[in-house]
Amino acid sequence: MVTVLVAFAVVALIVPALTPVLGRHVFTVAALAPAAAAVLTVAQTGSALDGGVTERFGWVPQLDLAIALRMDALSWVLALVVSVVGALVLVYCASYFGRDEPGLGRFAGVLTAFAGSMYGLVVADDVIVLFVLWEATTVFSYLLIGHDSVKRASRAAAMQALVVTTAGGLAMLAGLVMLSVTAGTTSLSGIIADPPTGTIVSVSVVLVLLGALTKSAIVPFHFWLPAAMAAPTPVSAYLHAAAMVKAGIYLVARLAPAFALLEGWRETITLLGVAGMLIGGYRALRQTDVKLLLAYGTVAQLGFLVLAAGWGAPAVALGGVALLVAHAAFKSTLFLVVGAIDHVTGTRDLAKLSGLGRKLPWLAVVAVLALLSMAGIPPTIGFVAKEAVLTGFTESLHGPDAGWAWFALVGVTIGSVLTVAYSLRFLWGAFARKPGVPDTEPHALHGLGVVPSVLALTGVALGIATPLVAHGLEPAARAAALPGDVPHLALWHGLEPALGLSAITLVGGLALFALRRPVEALQHRLAGFPSASGIYRHVMRGLDRGATALTAGVQRGSLPYYLTVILSVFVAGALVNLVIGGPWVFHVRFADSWGQIPVVIVMSVAAIAVLTAKTRFAAAVLVGVTGYGMSVLFVLHGAVDLALTQMVVETVTLIAFVLVLRRLPPRIATTNPSRFRVVRALFAALAGVTLAIVVVVAASARTAEPLWPDLPALTSSFGHGLNVVNVALVDLRGWDTLGELTVVVAAATGVASLIFVNSREDTLPRLRDLPATVTADKHRPDGEPRAWLPTSAAIPTGRSALLDVVVRLLFHGLIVLSVYLLFAGHNAAGGGFAGGLVAGIALAARYLAGGPAELGAAAPVRAGRLLGLGVATAAITALVPMFFGKEALSSEFFEATVPVLGHVEFVTATFFDIGVYLVVVGLVLDVLRSLGAEVDRQRLADASTPVQDMLETPTPEGSAT
Repeated sequence: MVTVLVAFAVVALIVPALTPVLGRHVFTVAALAPAAAAVLTVAQTGSALDGGVTERFGWVPQLDLAIALRMDALSWVLALVVSVVGALVLVYCASYFGRDEPGLGRFAGVLTAFAGSMYGLVVADDVIVLFVLWEATTVFSYLLIGHDSVKRASRAAAMQALVVTTAGGLAMLAGLVMLSVTAGTTSLSGIIADPPTGTIVSVSVVLVLLGALTKSAIVPFHFWLPAAMAAPTPVSAYLHAAAMVKAGIYLVARLAPAFALLEGWRETITLLGVAGMLIGGYRALRQTDVKLLLAYGTVAQLGFLVLAAGWGAPAVALGGVALLVAHAAFKSTLFLVVGAIDHVTGTRDLAKLSGLGRKLPWLAVVAVLALLSMAGIPPTIGFVAKEAVLTGFTESLHGPDAGWAWFALVGVTIGSVLTVAYSLRFLWGAFARKPGVPDTEPHALHGLGVVPSVLALTGVALGIATPLVAHGLEPAARAAALPGDVPHLALWHGLEPALGLSAITLVGGLALFALRRPVEALQHRLAGFPSASGIYRHVMRGLDRGATALTAGVQRGSLPYYLTVILSVFVAGALVNLVIGGPWVFHVRFADSWGQIPVVIVMSVAAIAVLTAKTRFAAAVLVGVTGYGMSVLFVLHGAVDLALTQMVVETVTLIAFVLVLRRLPPRIATTNPSRFRVVRALFAALAGVTLAIVVVVAASARTAEPLWPDLPALTSSFGHGLNVVNVALVDLRGWDTLGELTVVVAAATGVASLIFVNSREDTLPRLRDLPATVTADKHRPDGEPRAWLPTSAAIPTGRSALLDVVVRLLFHGLIVLSVYLLFAGHNAAGGGFAGGLVAGIALAARYLAGGPAELGAAAPVRAGRLLGLGVATAAITALVPMFFGKEALSSEFFEATVPVLGHVEFVTATFFDIGVYLVVVGLVLDVLRSLGAEVDRQRLADASTPVQDMLETPTPEGSAT
């Protein structure tokens, strides 16, 4: 199963790169991943139906967290649905999309990644892993729904789905944490086998249900699904019929054996399930867009599904599992049929479609087969499922919850009447000839009917082959039901009450469709009632207004105000804790060595001098002095590695300060001088004294033995290195570092988003794109070798030839030094962080010497790609050991005698350090292109200077000095 997830990830990553070559046929390649998953799932049928297949890999052993996967009968059914329908939908996409569709590769990659996330979700046996994959489907669905980002409707629909499902997901996370803590395990199968009890469990189950209901668009959270029809039709067919909305149904079915008898469970499931059937069916009858008709029909069917899957009785659970399969088949078929109709006619409006059944007879037959299954007509699998559910509720009429069983049975019957009616409305609206409407002239299908045909015939075949299908669905029902005997699933059970109810639903649906005009008139008169989507819009509008008012009151654009609030909270909180937590014991040592005293004096003088600085540049330099002084203190303590890191960090930070200062007035407080200098000084002194006291108290409050005496031995034996700091970062505390890398990427993205107005794409000029007068790295017209440095005549005004020469002489040496620090850092001073910063300093020097053109020449790789590659390298290094049966982040040590090089030692944690190196280089490059090149462009644009002039003039002020 882990292999399948890796295959999904690999395919999702490579298909965007293959798109320029294969075009829309890249979807065929993408379909290989779910097809392989389907084959593997079928191969595991015996084991899955007989106890299940389990895979477990250690993740965080200290917290008993593991990447645990388990495929039992219920997971097996859902995995087949996800993989088979996913493969078919991807094949359909190859015919659906045009050759010039924008973002085709990204769409294919995201859809493949979504399929992989859904597969992982249904086989996850750890609640933390389940939640991670749950949120992954949320993110991928957001990207898929908003595929056509140019359209406002697509963006709004994607955001609506993201807000609703994420809110439910956060509630679910809280519930899962509470549930796992109470149960003493994060294993989903363990929680279900031995469910905990108590008030906390009841609250946690409600929170988990909230997440499941929002994910599956159950009333009152159903409104996001019809809005999501702005997505391409293949997205609707997969996410909103076969996969994403099934996630919540799956979770309800998974938890039902443990909590179906919990107080409030059946009541909630029954009320919301019946409400969904009735509201969805009612709204479907008034839609004129056939896709929206199916969307509201999906809301109704999801209500039916959650009721059947969550009731808990074995007979009802059997029908619920069968309905999961049936719904995936008939609803995905119908959505794909709508996609074909829209593709060949250019409209989905049933008032404009006429006579299409005669023009596209086979497509009409396919639709009829799917509609028969949706309406519950034999011999389809939909009929088998509906009969099983009705039979189960009929049997429950004699149980302890007879009242709710009556309510459910009546609700399902009425909902089924509506289902028959809107099924007929779909058939009539899409294919019938309407009086007064000219016949629709369709284009050729070009293969768009193949996949819907396969799915429609599958629905009929599964119904006819019910005895064979029962061997897989009955064990799945046992996994989704309370203890008891699961009845036999059959196409025909004889003359039973359920068959009579089916006949009533068929007759009632036919009558309701025949009376469609009076029904439409009644619906039109009742159209003014509040809707869930309207309530959502009002709530979001209120939140926006409240946020705007709060932001206007708090974010006043005054830095002193912000600092006052931050420092006031810090001082008040610290002093209160110091007073309450006392008495304290203080251990203060004046100095560790006499060499610290002059360094501290210089740092103190620089810090005080900052307050009297008249220019921002002088203040930035003085702040840098305190940072460099700290690196000297590290040296005096013997922490050479920390000193090196501090020094390069201070250098890069100082460069970033200088770049930002170009957009600010050179002098401080000339326009708005301070009126409260004494008050500010006293407040600053109070904050400083408070911080000093906190540091002393924290350093004196140790009660346990420190860990640092054992770190060298642990570093050497466990991490196979001598540099304690580096080994801790990439090995002992690698998870922390991986998390910090993601924070660094987020910070780089934040900086770029503040600077770039229209696009975050890399706009650095490349030397090959510039005229020879700008750079000598352009081949000469006569074909002679290019010059190493431009002549003095070619150097733009204000650019220093001396600085150019010095930087070019030092640049490659700095890059080599950075690489040396990267590989030497495991045993000596250095590491990926320090090495990356040194490389960043080299890039900054190239920019300072020659502007954006030189930076583009020195860094031909986009910053975003470096950031992504770095995080991916670190993450892959962390996860690869798990595929060899070891814990995540485990490292291997190799040593050998190599000719020329001699004795060589290598630790696999070096790959993790390479990821850190790439992220740091990408961050510095992103800062330089954002605060440097882009700020230059904006400054010159403000001055109405052409961009080409920018490339021919030095960008950093004072670069020649």
